[in-house]
Amino acid sequence: MEVSRLIEGRSSGDIITCEFGMKVRDVIALLAEKRIGALPVMQAGKVVGIFSERDVIYKLAAEGAICLDREISEVMTAEPITVAPSTKVDHALALMTRRRIRHLPVVEGDHMRGFISIGDLVKSRIDEVQSEAEAMRSYIQTS
Repeated sequence: MEVSRLIEGRSSGDIITCEFGMKVRDVIALLAEKRIGALPVMQAGKVVGIFSERDVIYKLAAEGAICLDREISEVMTAEPITVAPSTKVDHALALMTRRRIRHLPVVEGDHMRGFISIGDLVKSRIDEVQSEAEAMRSYIQTS
């Protein structure tokens, strides 16, 4: 299955993002308000980074509360790892596991089409395995 199947029916306009020049404290407030773990960082309509809970923790540990007044562009994970809609779910899952990341922007050309989490991918795999198991049970019962 391709990542495009995971994001079909989702509107790219519904993706919660933050802008390159926002203050860290404002982005943290957005993460908390929306109860999410990461946000794509946008500049001129393009994904230029990702800001996650881990970024918050690392910066607070290194700099203390002073980092809250910095711009997100100074603390985000720059040059984000992305996938195309045609990427296979298994490949995306392996990429996330290998790179130890939990969120991936789905990008086609310069446009973000979706934002997926490792939870989205795991749920997809579980659903697929359950469907295969049910098909095998049906086959065995009818044989």
